Amino acid sequence: MSAIRLLVLGAVRRHGRAHGYQVRSDLEYWGAHEWSHAKPGSIYHALKQMARQGLLRAHEIAPSTAGGPPRTEYEVTEQGTEEYFALLRRSLTAYDQRPDMLTTGLGFMVDLDRGEALRLLEERVRAIEAWRATVVADYIPAEGPEQLGHIGEIMNFWLHSADTGAQWTRDLIERIRGGAYIFSGEGDPFVGVLPEDPHH
Repeated sequence: MSAIRLLVLGAVRRHGRAHGYQVRSDLEYWGAHEWSHAKPGSIYHALKQMARQGLLRAHEIAPSTAGGPPRTEYEVTEQGTEEYFALLRRSLTAYDQRPDMLTTGLGFMVDLDRGEALRLLEERVRAIEAWRATVVADYIPAEGPEQLGHIGEIMNFWLHSADTGAQWTRDLIERIRGGAYIFSGEGDPFVGVLPEDPHH
């Protein structure tokens, strides 16, 4: 599952309509170029590809008074909204993914209502615990991972990752239960995008 699709759909959706430069600026503001493959070329490619797939609608906008080529603005279609929420829900529940997908999901989790976000994160904890139990049952000898020589460090890493991932998720659940953040339907959201730059 590609974080770039969720990132781009979410960023466009935040603006209502956005051009490539705005999306790119928002994702740089989030530091997404540090923790995902959201490089400028891949952002523009994703916008064009998702417009062809019917997830985004492209609008040609007249050139600015300062000159320059016409600009394309994008908005999320109904199909794009469905894809966005499907990716967002998966990003918060799946434990077997690269960190960029979870990181992206955290950036957009407030687009869900609080109850659903909590349910998805609780599902994530259950999935991590089930996976940890499988690692213990299937890969670790009864006498401990040391029996596997240095290969046992792979299992040690998996267990440590599972334990820290589950604990971090439980802590987040407690913060959300305690009223942290403004979720969908609770009032004006924290938008987390850059204001329109009049010079672009």
